[in-house]
Amino acid sequence: MVKRTERTRAVLFSFLSPQLLALEKLNLKIVSCERCPRLRMWCEEVAKVKRAAFANETYWGKPIPNFGDPNADILIVGLAPAAHGANRTGRMFTGDRSGQWLYRALYQAGLANQPTYEYADDGLRLHRVMITAVNHCAPPDNKTTPDEIENCSEYLIRTFTEREWRAILCLGGIAWGQTHRVLGIRPVPKFGNGAETLGEIPILGSYHPSQQNTFTGRLTESMLAKTMTRLVQLADRH
Repeated sequence: MVKRTERTRAVLFSFLSPQLLALEKLNLKIVSCERCPRLRMWCEEVAKVKRAAFANETYWGKPIPNFGDPNADILIVGLAPAAHGANRTGRMFTGDRSGQWLYRALYQAGLANQPTYEYADDGLRLHRVMITAVNHCAPPDNKTTPDEIENCSEYLIRTFTEREWRAILCLGGIAWGQTHRVLGIRPVPKFGNGAETLGEIPILGSYHPSQQNTFTGRLTESMLAKTMTRLVQLADRH
């Protein structure tokens, strides 16, 4: 059965474009990752216990693959999946309030085909954009350890290097710092909303669209929309 599965996969891969082939191979490795026992145990436990509102749903419960346009030239880097968001739906920023803000802003910037999302098969398509994360597993209390960030760094490095990006958007300070470190940019510039590093690949910073930022007004929809406009400008200029 294993040999047949591998042979079938090889036949399917032979029909893919180089960009889609690279994405599929990377995503397969991400989804099968077992490097962080604490995170794997947590994600699986959440998938079993579930939240009452989603009691009838089948949780994904595995590492979350990259999501977006196979021909993307803009990369968005988040922190980690939400326990009852992407860990439930299996798609980046899908199933939580952060995704509502992000995908609405992408749609307004012409980078998504619809402003709303619900599940991984809801028809949402991104244009020019790929979404990845520092960590691909949901962490307890939304906090990852330095070792867990390091364990996941291979996937971020491969995401950075397997194609030419015209611009990168980092959502939050951890994504900002890890992106600069992985790209070898030292010292790491100070993070802030609208911060920019205009090097070989332009890097733009934004506060993460999490509830602690959106509910308090630290990040507004107009601020996020302005960031998306700037992101497209940087990509087009590059």
